Amino acid sequence: MPELVYPPVIAALRTAFRVLDLRVTMTGTEQVPTSGGAVLASNHISYLDFIFCGLAARPSKRLVRFMAKQEIFANRVGGPLMRGMHHIPVDRDAGMASYKAALEALKKGEVVGVFPEATISQSFVVKDFKTGSARMAAVTGVPLVPVALWGTQRLWTKGRKRSLTKRHVPITIHVGEPMHPTRKDDQAGVLAELRSRIGALVDKAQREYPAQPSGPDDRWWLPAHLGGTAPEPPGLATAP
Repeated sequence: MPELVYPPVIAALRTAFRVLDLRVTMTGTEQVPTSGGAVLASNHISYLDFIFCGLAARPSKRLVRFMAKQEIFANRVGGPLMRGMHHIPVDRDAGMASYKAALEALKKGEVVGVFPEATISQSFVVKDFKTGSARMAAVTGVPLVPVALWGTQRLWTKGRKRSLTKRHVPITIHVGEPMHPTRKDDQAGVLAELRSRIGALVDKAQREYPAQPSGPDDRWWLPAHLGGTAPEPPGLATAP
């Protein structure tokens, strides 16, 4: 398919990153296959995660087709860009159509990006996963590649004002060893293993992150278990 939109968007974003001096660190990018279909499954902490998860595939010279909410495609600015980059709209009322579109892309050798949590984690810890990413990889026989992002929440996340002009923010992207689920595998077990791997990569990114909050009011971007003021994960919050 012709790529008239994706390359210029990437070039514009890379220029913006340089201007803002975003300190992007990536590891494990060699785990993204250089050809053939693959599912990239990432944690979700920011509205910008699709940008940074997509960066993980650039060393392999791959473009990632992300599954994203239909509402983004309805936006008069974002919609044309999303369609031009051949991302896959997800209509919650017609989820099977989105699933089939993703399968078709994988069969054609595309890399499909998925956020298995299905929504941003405001606690900044890995939430429970939906089954789509594991099922798609198993059905099409493509690798399932775990990805962890950290630092992106400091730029723009749910419940916080955008900080898109914030400079010198470290962004960490870790790519883990691919999994190779099959139709015969226990889906719950595959999903648990995927969540465990992504969780371990997130933990590594948090422990090695080269920045700390500037003061008490800046602890919002850290999870509670690391001394931050992000809300506790659902089910773990203590009663007042």
